[in-house]
Order: sequence, then structure tokens, then C-alpha cells
Amino acid sequence: MTSSSPLKGLSGILGFVLILGGAFGLLHEWFGWIRFFGFVRFLVPSGHEVFGYAVMIVLGLAVGAAGDLVGRRSRG
Repeated sequence: MTSSSPLKGLSGILGFVLILGGAFGLLHEWFGWIRFFGFVRFLVPSGHEVFGYAVMIVLGLAVGAAGDLVGRRSRG
């Protein structure tokens, strides 16, 4: 039985939300599609939406990778 770190689970969820929120934000800005993760628009300053959503995607990837690293270190 393997025990997973709670930090790994939290960072996985946070990374997932940031990646999807950023991706759906970019789709909304570029194509005008329905805003799926609408709450993330409060995280991006007005006038800098495309850059802000791209930063959210990169930040989500970094948080997910850091959580994976923490999970590997706690097992080893």
C-alpha cells in the first residue's frame, strides 16, 4: 500500500484547475466560446487576458510538476 502526500493531491488539483482555466480562458478570448471556468477571470488583470491565461497554464504545469516531485521524495 502506498501513501500519497496530501500536498501532492492538492498540487495536482490546483495544477489541473490552472491548466484548464487558462486553456478555456484562451479559447474564450480567441474564439468567443462559452466561458467554462469563469471564476478564473478574476485572477487575470483586465487588458492582459491572453498573457494572464498563458501564465496560468505555465504555472499549472509547474505546480503539477512540483507536486509530483514532492510525492516522489516522500516515498523515497
